[in-house]
Amino acid sequence: MNKTKVVVTVGPASKEKSILKELVIYGMDVARINLSHANHEFCSDIVNKIHEINEELNTNVAIMLDTQGPDIRVGEFIGGSAYFRKGETVRLYNDDVLGDSTKFSVSYKNLHRDVMYNDIIKLNDGKVEMRVIDVSEEFITLEVLNNGYIYDNKGVNVPGVHLSRPFLSEKDKKDIIFASGLDVDFMALSFVSSAEDVLVVNDLLIEIGNDHMKLISKIENERSLNELDEIIKVSDGVMVARGDLGAELPPEKIPGIQKKIISKALSQGKVSIVATEMMSSMEKSITPTRAEVSDVANAVLDGCDAVMLSGETTVGKYPLETVTMMEKIIKSAEEDLDYQNFLVTAMKTEKQDTTGLISYSAVECAIRLKAKAIVTPTMTGNTARKISRFRPSCPILAISPDIKTVKSLALCFGIQASLDHELDSFDKIMDLSVTTAKEFVGNQKGEKIVITGGYPFNETKHTNFLKIEEL
Repeated sequence: MNKTKVVVTVGPASKEKSILKELVIYGMDVARINLSHANHEFCSDIVNKIHEINEELNTNVAIMLDTQGPDIRVGEFIGGSAYFRKGETVRLYNDDVLGDSTKFSVSYKNLHRDVMYNDIIKLNDGKVEMRVIDVSEEFITLEVLNNGYIYDNKGVNVPGVHLSRPFLSEKDKKDIIFASGLDVDFMALSFVSSAEDVLVVNDLLIEIGNDHMKLISKIENERSLNELDEIIKVSDGVMVARGDLGAELPPEKIPGIQKKIISKALSQGKVSIVATEMMSSMEKSITPTRAEVSDVANAVLDGCDAVMLSGETTVGKYPLETVTMMEKIIKSAEEDLDYQNFLVTAMKTEKQDTTGLISYSAVECAIRLKAKAIVTPTMTGNTARKISRFRPSCPILAISPDIKTVKSLALCFGIQASLDHELDSFDKIMDLSVTTAKEFVGNQKGEKIVITGGYPFNETKHTNFLKIEEL
């Protein structure tokens, strides 16, 4: 099994149970649904199918939903699109209008109050740029800076402009409450700009009594980069959302920013996901480009926890082939990972506490002994996450009696989590750890495994033992 996880976005091309089942078999670790494009009925259907598949295959594929977030989208155009020519003047109306090559509207009706003369507005993932040349209460007058089409409901970016509206819309609140009712494992928060944005969602989860849903902050604007350390601190993970990030910033800056985000997430022991156009050519082609292969491999070599597929599996012709190819690329890239360097780097920022030191020792022992696995019985998943941060070369086998804990580990590098309720004595923990290792790596006599955790199991809040067993 690969250590770097695969997030698969579900859409029209992958919604059937038979395809979802094959995606799980081929390597999907987390099924993602984007609430910007899906309704609650679609979400419920997919979640129910994933639960059924997990039962049938004895797997633990997790569910992630994305909020729509405070994004801006264009309205509708006559015929579904309009072509804009460089140098032409266009009106962006505050009220809804049916657009053409001279006018259009956007979903945010107070944009005229936030923009100023000379501000740049980017449309359709930055493919078309326009400059503000006048602002009135009725419309914004724009100069088109380059030729291009704009299609219905495409995204709008206004780099460097802070929009004066709340982070959490009524739609997003309803979506989060809905997701909580479905016991969704991860909520990806779109267009996070500050730690306060994440805390607003956390407060909502406390209010509705949800203590298990993990929050993934999508980094997709310049302001979020300025607040990156604080955002990571209050999040369970971050997503390098290269689509909107690339529309807001020069595209040549994105590779360096990606490395920075992954590195900072690792230093704080948080999950990182790399997303957007990883293998977009496979929407129409049976094989990826060489550049896409390098892109996926470099994300793995940077140390990310997961890579994500979007259009490739929502509307693409080859969703199964895409996941298969991504798994092959990950497997090859992981052979070149510098595990020792990750271990040393992580230890430099690790807290000098019992859990941190034992987790580090477990990974170092596994490396030196060439152990086949590190096994960690866990109630909350904290020990497994800590070990994952040190990036061992062998798999981390996490065993928990709590299915929510098992699902919460689906994004973490190297962790294969399973459910088991027989963890009520030290002897049972040892026996189960050995049995689990044998099932996963095979009954290879003489091979060693490292077992670590906390005991008494239901009482201890930190890791306090490390044991080396021979199979």
